[in-house]
Amino acid sequence: MKKTTMFVFAIALCSFGLRAQDLKSTKADPSSIRFEEPMQVGPDVLTKIFSNLGSATAAYDASGYYVAGPLSALGSSQSVGLPFKPAKSSHATQLRAAISWNSLGANQVRLSLYSDASGVPGTLLAGPVTKTNLPVFGTCCTVLMATIPSTALTAHTQYWIVADTVTTGTGDDSEDVWDAAPAIIIGADVNAGGWFSFPANVPAGAVYGSIP
Repeated sequence: MKKTTMFVFAIALCSFGLRAQDLKSTKADPSSIRFEEPMQVGPDVLTKIFSNLGSATAAYDASGYYVAGPLSALGSSQSVGLPFKPAKSSHATQLRAAISWNSLGANQVRLSLYSDASGVPGTLLAGPVTKTNLPVFGTCCTVLMATIPSTALTAHTQYWIVADTVTTGTGDDSEDVWDAAPAIIIGADVNAGGWFSFPANVPAGAVYGSIP
């Protein structure tokens, strides 16, 4: 099975209209991965609405998808979105994302909440919130936390956490990585050749707030 086809299975919803094979990803050298601190604990008053983050000491993998500005060393801009569906109607007040800095360009990124438009991010609902001083790519387990105005979410309706950069000004050269959630196993059968399984990754993030 071709790697680009794996992307279609795993992250087609995160491509912002790009073909899945055009979405640029990266992976840290295993020998360089460093554990720095457990994932932070948010305020007790917030309720988890959605999360695919792992445990405090293994919140995400040191691999993921570039979030980059138009003047980044990547050579092109790239925004990434993570879809989610709240199980209950709720109000989102905090977005979380495992985004790290790739040591190039401005150390910052923006987080926003979007509605869904036929399987891609639609209308901006809250944000963008600019976050700076991101952890260095290849470390674990700091998670960005962005406070947003209380935003109503409808149960079983798809929404998006979106990470992007500014198009001009400070941050248009940012090169960050949205680290992947701990791998899930998915199966595939190509040309009736028999089923096989492989790990697949999606960006690691969460939404907190209140219910209802």
